[in-house]
Amino acid sequence: MFHASLHPSSLSSDSSDARHPLAAHGWDEGWEAEFAPYARQGLLPGRVVRVDRGQCDVATAEGIVRADTAFVTPHDPLRVVCTGDWAAVDPEGVSDPRYVRTLLPRRTAFARSTSSKRSEGQVLAANVDHVVITVSLAVELDLGRIERFLALAWESGAQPTVVLSKADLVPDATGLSYLVEDVETVAPGVRVVPLSSATGEGLDELSAVVAGGTTVLLGVSGAGKSTLANALVGTDVMTVQAARDVDGKGRHTTTTRNLFVLPGGGVLIDTPGLRGVGLWDAETGVGQVFSEIEALAAECRFHDCAHEAEPGCAVAAAIEDGSLPVRRMESYRKLLRENQRIVAKTDARLRTEILKDWKRKGAEGRAAMEAKRGRAR
Repeated sequence: MFHASLHPSSLSSDSSDARHPLAAHGWDEGWEAEFAPYARQGLLPGRVVRVDRGQCDVATAEGIVRADTAFVTPHDPLRVVCTGDWAAVDPEGVSDPRYVRTLLPRRTAFARSTSSKRSEGQVLAANVDHVVITVSLAVELDLGRIERFLALAWESGAQPTVVLSKADLVPDATGLSYLVEDVETVAPGVRVVPLSSATGEGLDELSAVVAGGTTVLLGVSGAGKSTLANALVGTDVMTVQAARDVDGKGRHTTTTRNLFVLPGGGVLIDTPGLRGVGLWDAETGVGQVFSEIEALAAECRFHDCAHEAEPGCAVAAAIEDGSLPVRRMESYRKLLRENQRIVAKTDARLRTEILKDWKRKGAEGRAAMEAKRGRAR
């Protein structure tokens, strides 16, 4: 659990020569320029380090302050106060409780769709530069899930990294290298780091990645995020519980998203384990994860090729010669369909286009069947 007492000292301990006391939390000239109108109103800048029950903890030059979010609770769930946001808060003595008066525009945001029937979006972390997807080697690799996380990570605007945690459970170096290679094949352009918090393997490499900017840790329960957070922060800031031996899953030891300043520079946001990771308007991210398929599609004879039975299909040819795994193509199609459904729920024009496409394909199918029957006669 987050403790406010952990943070006031970090506001200055690692940046005593910095011009601004919030430099350790990521404050820069860009944020200062964005905040200028609110500074003239006498408001204080601060970064949200934790949100719960309509209130949040905000790191300010005064230290950690508790603020109410009632003034910035919009109907759009994608715009609610989130860990990592930069906020303008009341100065001391203006109101009790103090309030967050506004949020600065986000540079990036990691968002997913919720499990509700309304399929609303939910922002998990704001203003992040790096997304560390934590995958446990204590259980069999789920490449499809990794692809899903990567699609959301790329869509957020941040740079993803995949950490294969609990690498000490794979003592055979050759076996470990094969696992790394498997993940690299589904993560083009992404660094894959085998890491063991127990032995320290890979920790220096990851520390160098997260030393600049803001990093969010993501993964399912039991992936080892809390242990990794403790290793990066250098102290036990997160409670850790053992994963079940039967399936490698753990309890939700992290129940809120918490922001910590790292001793080597940079900021870390730890998140609860995610049971479901639904896409949220992530077509660009999906395309980046499956960049080799998108490149092949550009070589197809027809620009609207469905990669099924069309002549001159480069994608089908790659599947035929084995250079493109069937599993990879199926995952690509699945994520595109899911993303299209999500977007269509909030886009009436797209719903109409999808319906027209279904009707067109249905008519073409019926016509083909009629023609086939006619030839049979």
